[in-house]
Amino acid sequence: MFMQTLIVTTALVAAPTAQTPPRATPETPPPTAQAPAGQTAEKPHGEHAAGSATGDQAFVKKAADGGLAEVEMAKLAQQKAESSEVKSFAQKLEKDHTQANSELKQVASKKNITLPDSPSKAHQAKHDKLSKLSGAAFDKAYIAAMLEDHQKDVREFSREASAGTDSDVKAFAAKTLPTLKDHLQQVQELSKNMGAKKPTS
Repeated sequence: MFMQTLIVTTALVAAPTAQTPPRATPETPPPTAQAPAGQTAEKPHGEHAAGSATGDQAFVKKAADGGLAEVEMAKLAQQKAESSEVKSFAQKLEKDHTQANSELKQVASKKNITLPDSPSKAHQAKHDKLSKLSGAAFDKAYIAAMLEDHQKDVREFSREASAGTDSDVKAFAAKTLPTLKDHLQQVQELSKNMGAKKPTS
């Protein structure tokens, strides 16, 4: 009788220990959950590429806005400028920027980029401010505005020409840059002759 009780007791004690190993197996899957970490590491690379493309598009839109504004203010200058030199410079700006705008439209169409059809509010405000001036006051204000604009243009087109990622946009910037540098040189000379000062923003 004692031996039977001992055998039964031993079997009951051994039974729970036999059930413990299966509980350890459900805890092993967590290491496999780290597998997607390899996929997340690739996202920054893709996001960087998308960011570069967005930068090219932003340049195109900004260049289009600036080009439209240059043409509109050049037309205004031909009507209101007192100096023949300022009027001549404005004629050149209208011609060159109209051509550049046309070329930019072709690039934008190829890239499915929608361009603005009128100057931004900031450029329109500058145009409206100039339209209220006349004579020598207009000449100085116009030349000061063109000096500021072309300094920015040359800086931004230089950056795109050297660091752009889209070959067509980059080529447009590189082709247009010499014209903008020529404009900047001319307006710097006009500014010196007229004593025009860069407007504070």
